[in-house]
Amino acid sequence: MADKLLLGCIADDFTGATDLASQLVAAGMRVVQTIGVPGTALDDDCDAVVVALKSRTVAPERAVEASLAALDWLRDQGCERFYFKYCSTFDSTAQGNIGPVTDALMEALGVDFTLAVPALPANRRTVYNGYLFANDVLLNESGMQDHPLTPMTDPCLLRVLAPQTRHRVGLVSHHDLAKGVEAVRARIEALRGEGVGIAICDTLDESDLHLLAAAASDSVLLTGGSGLGLSIPATLEGFTARADAGRLPPIEGRALILSGSCSRATLGQLEHARGRYPSIAVEVESLAEDFDAHLQSLFDYCLARLDQGPVVVHASSPAERLREVQARFGVEASGALVERALAGLAQRLVDEAGVRRILVAGGESSGAVVEALGVEGLKIGPSIDTGVPWTHSVGREPALALALKSGNFGQVDFMTRAWEVLP
Repeated sequence: MADKLLLGCIADDFTGATDLASQLVAAGMRVVQTIGVPGTALDDDCDAVVVALKSRTVAPERAVEASLAALDWLRDQGCERFYFKYCSTFDSTAQGNIGPVTDALMEALGVDFTLAVPALPANRRTVYNGYLFANDVLLNESGMQDHPLTPMTDPCLLRVLAPQTRHRVGLVSHHDLAKGVEAVRARIEALRGEGVGIAICDTLDESDLHLLAAAASDSVLLTGGSGLGLSIPATLEGFTARADAGRLPPIEGRALILSGSCSRATLGQLEHARGRYPSIAVEVESLAEDFDAHLQSLFDYCLARLDQGPVVVHASSPAERLREVQARFGVEASGALVERALAGLAQRLVDEAGVRRILVAGGESSGAVVEALGVEGLKIGPSIDTGVPWTHSVGREPALALALKSGNFGQVDFMTRAWEVLP
């Protein structure tokens, strides 16, 4: 391990963890991402660890339990600065889990105030007057209102967060940011004096992220999206940026693309990829009727075409079709079938067909796949697009090259260009 673990991060889903880890690597940190809370001490040489949980959509009490376990483990590694990472679209249900987890981490660390900085300007996720914009429109007009698990119908983050937390929620506005670091520090102290415990932060560009990180440089706990990951490292005592932080050796083998995401970005990427690669759809109806038979048909299709390059297997569909499937089979049941199928297919193709390089689109799908493959952690490598790096698996042989993509991330050519970036 590095002489001192400078930053410990807790992420509420697997692709979100990879997203944050990628930003930290871009800032020059050596980063290891764990899949869940490790059962042993860390033995990798690194500056930061991102613990990837699958806690975004579980019951709040389960999310809190998992997050506190991650915090305990990070503290056991000697970490003293912490970051709770959630999605830049503030994905949550009416009950949480952003608020409950933040409350629990604050209590465990003895913290009475923290910032909430979800913005990722590089991916056009910005906050103005407490309202979240995605792709330059209000969140509830961006497609996130159709998310199958966490539909976001209110763009006002103060209204979204307030019912989830025991703390008063306040705002650090763009007016404060315009006045500089000292003005933001003064605003933080004023909010604390008013009894505010969590402050949503306006963020319009990268300079705002740097300013917020500097203003909160003495904070034990910060929360937000991955954007702040570029700015936090420079505020950490003892940090020295490394030019080779994301260097990975090559991994040879067959290639596979799996997608369970139904986001607009992923649908566009799939359309582009299907013009170059063989592609087959996962049918929820067929899985429900005879799961094993449909999984075998997917396996046979891939096996016959893997030598042509990456094969695309997707369960992605437009919002109208998704609603039809969910109405017939249920939201949780249909999602579980897809995750089980993609995970099972990945496992068979790795074990039986020599697949060693896998790109997965969708947070829930990524979590299911890495669990099925027995991946204990990831070493973070070069970035494909903002927030999406190639990684190497830790804790299994043979090692795998994995790219785990949040559904909304990446340019339209992401699924084709990714293979040009792979070492």
